[in-house]
Amino acid sequence: MTDTVTPPTPQPEAAPGPPTGPRRSYARLAADESREDFSLRYAPHSFRRWSPGTVAGTALGGIAYLADFAIGASIVFTYGFTSGLASILTAAAVIFLTGIPIARACATYGLDMDLVTRGAGFGYFGSTLTSLIYASFTFIFFALEGSIMAQAMHQAVGLPVQIGYLVTTLIVIPIVFRGMGALAKVQAWTQPIWLVGLVLPFVVLAFEAPDAWGAFTSFGGTEGAGAGFSWIGFGLGTGVALSLIAQIGEQADYLRFMPAKTAANKRRWNLAVLAAGPGWVVIGAAKQLGGALLAFVALEAVGKTHALEPIAPQIEALRPWLGSVALPAAALFVIVSQVKINVTNAYSGSLSWSNFFSRVTHRHPGRVWYIFLNLAIALTLMEMNMFAALNKLLGFYSNVGIAWIAAVAADLVINKRAGWSPPYIEFKRAYLYAVNPAGFGAMVIASVVSILAFFGLFGTYAEAFSTFIAAGLALVLCPLIARATKGRYYLARPNTVNGPGVEVADERATHTCAECETAYELPDIADCPVRSGPVCSLCCSLDATCGDACRKDPEGAGRGPVLMPVPTVPAAAPGA
Repeated sequence: MTDTVTPPTPQPEAAPGPPTGPRRSYARLAADESREDFSLRYAPHSFRRWSPGTVAGTALGGIAYLADFAIGASIVFTYGFTSGLASILTAAAVIFLTGIPIARACATYGLDMDLVTRGAGFGYFGSTLTSLIYASFTFIFFALEGSIMAQAMHQAVGLPVQIGYLVTTLIVIPIVFRGMGALAKVQAWTQPIWLVGLVLPFVVLAFEAPDAWGAFTSFGGTEGAGAGFSWIGFGLGTGVALSLIAQIGEQADYLRFMPAKTAANKRRWNLAVLAAGPGWVVIGAAKQLGGALLAFVALEAVGKTHALEPIAPQIEALRPWLGSVALPAAALFVIVSQVKINVTNAYSGSLSWSNFFSRVTHRHPGRVWYIFLNLAIALTLMEMNMFAALNKLLGFYSNVGIAWIAAVAADLVINKRAGWSPPYIEFKRAYLYAVNPAGFGAMVIASVVSILAFFGLFGTYAEAFSTFIAAGLALVLCPLIARATKGRYYLARPNTVNGPGVEVADERATHTCAECETAYELPDIADCPVRSGPVCSLCCSLDATCGDACRKDPEGAGRGPVLMPVPTVPAAAPGA
């Protein structure tokens, strides 16, 4: 076949390639999917080798974190038991409901949160901003969890907290470097220790301090809020608890490896997705209340500052039964818990940064390199003692996080059912507009208005309920904009390869990418008029020379057969 595409001009410093071969080659780490885990693309069926139960267990292992303990204690100490309880339960309900459609979409289509966001109303570059929001979530919570682990090591062996921050950062690197396989093993091996450590303090309290819960329900906090209900306290407390809403993104990073749903596994699949997706918040809310209870019981013995650090209440709760062993036992539980969550934070952060920089720079050196970027930012936050500003930091973040998640959920639940959005998730650059005003516009407007409210521009009540403003605006504006634009900005051109209505014998069938000459399953393939053949989604993302020709001439781009033999072209220097 005669090549009809002018090959790229080789750079002077590039070594000449062989007469035939791939146009793009990837760095060794980026090409190793045992570590890369399809970080920027669809997770193929051939890679989804885990059972629904294994995927769910691994995903739930990542919520072992003790930040819930600190967040719950901070809310109740600041706003009192009644307002704090209402805040925690309300936030849990919102997180659960918005998480259901997102979890199902990620598990069904084999996509992470970033790729789902692209096709759920944000567009190709519109979701770049949400990659930063998600990356912020991972390093903020890595810093929070790392601070808790450093506090435990300081209590147990006297390690200076600043050195503890560095140790907690370095310890996760070998695990995260190896990808999903290593994470699954770590979560499974540490689960028994974590479960015993989680339950034991409450068993001790039930026998040694049976009246603790009754006294706790009358607790008015340490800031003079009082034991009664306060609307201001409820709103502010809910805002802090809602900072955890982006956790669904970390659950999605595991859920994308869920095997295909079949008649045989339908029940197990649905239960696993529900449990590992939105179901995490059921355990999370219980941990917030449990952490607040432990902190309340330990308050008189250790003081407010240490009561908010999960290690001290753990020690006080275990002391009646374990005596001198309470300290090492509590430290072991805290360290195991924090390793379980921080390998997830570091892993998800590397995925998010990869997605961001691949679109901005058209380069992909490999997911593993971004582990170091994420951890460097987290370490800086720890050294700045972000733990001391917990409520304010999380309250601010939740305004942006909930606007993003609510807009995506609105698209999946409302827009797709109303026909204003395509009935499937289109994530490939070749078919997407750069920005879709439906989701992206809704998120930006909701975030700006709620942040202004958060800083008191609209009065005291608007400040307290800024996260409700963010959620409400995003939920309403996303469908309104989609309807007003008649869904015009979801697809830049029809997908005639693997879109809806296209009859495909088996989506597991592979097709060779004309750019990197690697075989990929059909959902990961787009037709490319510049390459005169199919290209994989990642090569499409990284192409900086095509000028988006397929989107500028959608009619021409869709003509003719696409799943054809790859043309023979001279090899170019590595493109990423």
